[in-house]
Amino acid sequence: MATDSSSTESMQEQLQRGGVVGGILLALLGLLALFTPFITGLALSVLLGAALVVGALVHVAAAFSAGTVSNAVWQVALGIIYGIVGISILANPVLGLTTLTVLVIAFFAVEGVVQLVWAITGQGSALWLAASGAVSLLLAGMLLVGFPASALWAVGVLFGINLLVTGVSMAMHGRAEQAATGAETPAETMG
Repeated sequence: MATDSSSTESMQEQLQRGGVVGGILLALLGLLALFTPFITGLALSVLLGAALVVGALVHVAAAFSAGTVSNAVWQVALGIIYGIVGISILANPVLGLTTLTVLVIAFFAVEGVVQLVWAITGQGSALWLAASGAVSLLLAGMLLVGFPASALWAVGVLFGINLLVTGVSMAMHGRAEQAATGAETPAETMG
């Protein structure tokens, strides 16, 4: 039985170290994305285009097992739409990046309005919802005012910030878990 508990502890320690290391690597990738927002945005645009092309192939393949002719037609139609959009983005990633920026602006605007409505109607913590909604609307406005130039950096910067914050939080969580496990271990051996 001692072997099982020691192997479990070893596995837990490895997972905690992996969380810390993974978090640090993610944070470093976030910093890299922040320093190269245009390249990051283009890479995300190309990734989106490739995913849409793969989606097109999946829809066309699904048409063969759709069951009915009308379902097969819809699968092929979706496959064609996915393929056209995916190939268009791959052929012109800057256009795809511009489209992603428009979607980010729309997302921030809708999120801001919804959060402000929730705050006004008393859903949840009104002050925090109102603040978050205001920040979202401010971000949408800033990106819109700077558009189309904001398309060159916005997606890459936002992605970089997301990676950085996620990486730091993963690393900090892993460190906290290591500290908690280290504090529990002496007490367990005494009992």
